[in-house]
Amino acid sequence: MSIKVSALKSHKLIGEVFVQRGLIDEEELRTALNVQLDSREKLGKTLVDLGYVSERDCLAVLSEHLNIPTVTGAQYPQAPVIEDVLTYRFMKQCKFVPVALENSILTLAMTDPMDDPTLESVRHATGFQMRAVLGAESEIMDALERLYGSASSTFGRIIEGIDETNIDNLDEIEDIEQLKDLASEAPVIRLVNLVMSRAIENRASDIHIEPFEKDLKVRYRIDGILHDVESPPKKLKAAIISRVKIMARLNIAERRLPQDGRIKLKVLGKDIDLRVSTLPTMYGESVVMRILDKSNDDLYDIMRLGFPEDSFKDFENLIRRPHGVLLVTGPTGSGKTTTLYSALSTINLPDKKIITIEDPVEYQIDGINQIHVNPQIGLTFGAGLRHIVRQDPDVIMVGEIRDLETAEIAIRAALTGHLVFSTLHTNDAPSAITRLIDMGAEDYLIASSLLGVLAQRLVRVICPHCKVEVFPVPEMLDEIGYKRANGRDRFFEGRGCERCSQTGFIGRVGIYELMGMNDDIRKLTIGKADSNVIRKKALESGMRSLRDDGWLKVRQGLTTISEVLRVTHDA
Repeated sequence: MSIKVSALKSHKLIGEVFVQRGLIDEEELRTALNVQLDSREKLGKTLVDLGYVSERDCLAVLSEHLNIPTVTGAQYPQAPVIEDVLTYRFMKQCKFVPVALENSILTLAMTDPMDDPTLESVRHATGFQMRAVLGAESEIMDALERLYGSASSTFGRIIEGIDETNIDNLDEIEDIEQLKDLASEAPVIRLVNLVMSRAIENRASDIHIEPFEKDLKVRYRIDGILHDVESPPKKLKAAIISRVKIMARLNIAERRLPQDGRIKLKVLGKDIDLRVSTLPTMYGESVVMRILDKSNDDLYDIMRLGFPEDSFKDFENLIRRPHGVLLVTGPTGSGKTTTLYSALSTINLPDKKIITIEDPVEYQIDGINQIHVNPQIGLTFGAGLRHIVRQDPDVIMVGEIRDLETAEIAIRAALTGHLVFSTLHTNDAPSAITRLIDMGAEDYLIASSLLGVLAQRLVRVICPHCKVEVFPVPEMLDEIGYKRANGRDRFFEGRGCERCSQTGFIGRVGIYELMGMNDDIRKLTIGKADSNVIRKKALESGMRSLRDDGWLKVRQGLTTISEVLRVTHDA
């Protein structure tokens, strides 16, 4: 006889529970119910497949609603609990796996613990009493494959429903309608949704789907570092890429030219923008998706950027000046746009008109007029900037100063009473002055208009869950130029754990080099001094270098010595 594990806490429909928890809205519930009618799957699984909720959130709701405990990845056994009794095919079909056997009670992790016929069948086959607990389908299937099956991948299970005859020659398909049909098949949709939802669960900033000669690679950029993840079969390459292009409203028939698009969707309860870029390569189209989380309200909180207290006060003073140019410099991916958006959000008050021109507009900010450049119709940074100054703005943000025209208009705008923010690609703050002069901007105009330059990098933050103290060799510290504040400096690293996916890091924080303009630096600017000379004078005037700010973060226990060296090797 089975041990009855629970009864429903209430008669409330499970869909209503998801809505009341704020995980989905009424429209998403209606969509899921309509899909469920066709698929005949459980509502929770349908919500996960559609990307509306995460598997983890779904499990938590079902566990509380059914009053049944859950089993997590670490609780699955390392070896089979029972063998040669239940067939792999039966366990896979009924979606359960044995996880414990104690006192003649066999515990099964099940996707549906209320499935009495399955529990009765297992009881009859084994002679044990039954206890059911709730498990995530992906974890149950992974454990089942590892313990009893052939260790096929999650993706392999998803595509089992695809007709093999339809995918063997996908690369040669020229019929666009046929390709659309294949890209619209439920397994392909589930697979692409899984790639996206896993990326967001893992805090990725970018998804890379890259075709090679022998395989199709999927990689996530997490905290600035690319990581290989489980990849779909190569034969699904065309269907997957076509699915992404359909979602981004791109031309799936065009495979020879790069294309750019956007996908707006709700994944795991978050409003997500995906900026999609496709590029033809030797073995097919490479796709990169930049993940922009619109629901992250405190993303542009200037207090969270990691400024030291003194630099923060100086930077805040600069962004509140009535006119002048403020530049933020650093390589791609160093957080320049986030810093500028945070500055704009800080000064975004009713008494200021703020206009930006960007390529592209990454996030929409209420109260700010944002323009997307479009060179195909002549709307370049320079052309847009000329018209912006006629709109009576108080603050202007130019996505990037790329040429002399943009530099000159930005400088003139600053000299005529506007506050101008922009970015440059230079390794440090002093080099921004020489870069503008090299472009052809007049030195005396730069000296008159420039308020300051902020150079920055992003370092990974040590995972607080696996943080341990380490003891570097003193000679090594001397060799890398680490400046010990006192004899009691402590150093930490992350060992790696489940929370940080064994990387030892969770999240990133900025390190900064803020150079404010003073009379000495203005004189050097007019004299067209070398950037090294300007840098020396700035350091004498109190500027903290990028590496020194990195050492400050090391002393605070936020990051590691190797991280600081990694991001400042060219600074």
